[in-house]
Amino acid sequence: MLSINRKAYRLVQDLCGSPAEYNVKVAETKLGTTLIDAGIKAKGGFNAGGAITEICMGGLGKTHIRPEKYGDTEFASITVNTDHPAIATLGSQFAAWQIKKDNFFAIGSGPARALSMKPRQIFEDIGYSDKSDVAVLVLETTKSPPEDIIDQFSSECHVSPDQLYIVLVPTTSVAGSTQISGRIVETGVHKLYKFGIDPLSIQSAWGCAPIAPVCTSFTEAMGKTNDVILYGGVVYYTLKHADDDELKATLEKAPSSSSKQYGKPFSEIFKEAKYDFYKIDPNLFAPAKFIVNNTATGSVMQSGRIDIDILMKSLGLS
Repeated sequence: MLSINRKAYRLVQDLCGSPAEYNVKVAETKLGTTLIDAGIKAKGGFNAGGAITEICMGGLGKTHIRPEKYGDTEFASITVNTDHPAIATLGSQFAAWQIKKDNFFAIGSGPARALSMKPRQIFEDIGYSDKSDVAVLVLETTKSPPEDIIDQFSSECHVSPDQLYIVLVPTTSVAGSTQISGRIVETGVHKLYKFGIDPLSIQSAWGCAPIAPVCTSFTEAMGKTNDVILYGGVVYYTLKHADDDELKATLEKAPSSSSKQYGKPFSEIFKEAKYDFYKIDPNLFAPAKFIVNNTATGSVMQSGRIDIDILMKSLGLS
């Protein structure tokens, strides 16, 4: 069985071995845990963001940053591909570990989730578990975690603190914006999974999304980083499904445009919800466009669309 923590560890070693190249800062805590700052005090950048995306995918995904044209404007965009979609996305990249204690808050993702089994149901559904003496965790945060939380991480991942590696990346940074757009494939896989598609039936996956410009305000950054996926993100999956009609019906419900709240920048939707995520329609969180090749029948189908007008409005270009 592939060990996503061991594979991600090799990528982390590259970051730690070349901090000047990636514009990151590496430090060691009193417990011996390695912290890699990719945008809090460090400069970070596109290369760090691409590397963090691959780390989040447990070393089972590849990234490329290139220009893509949206309307009359070219944006730096990230493309992601994997031949192990279920493990790379649901088993690793999915940001399902929320940490909140005192004045520290972070959203955790990456292969360490497979050691802590967060959430357990996903790992049971994809039939995956990892065994590793090293753990790699990515935290979307603006602060370094305190020692007691680091100790909690190592305990829940069943590794010693000096074998724990934590990448820190704020939303309001180039690396943060890059790795969020790099979740385009994961966002689509999770949506199909919610609608009953067996994630193990997805054989290969590719996705592309623009990288949102950096904002100083967290709320504004959160809005833009959501919008580039909701209104500009495209995914392509090869999967095996016995019934084309059933697959097509599911696919019609999958894009962000199927949501009743679709049609305005996320910052406006969030404000109308009084900044309560639970008041936002969960169907909104999906790529703008899905393309699927059913390898059982040879058919190709698509749903959704890129919405240039809303995308440009969100990014301040309309």
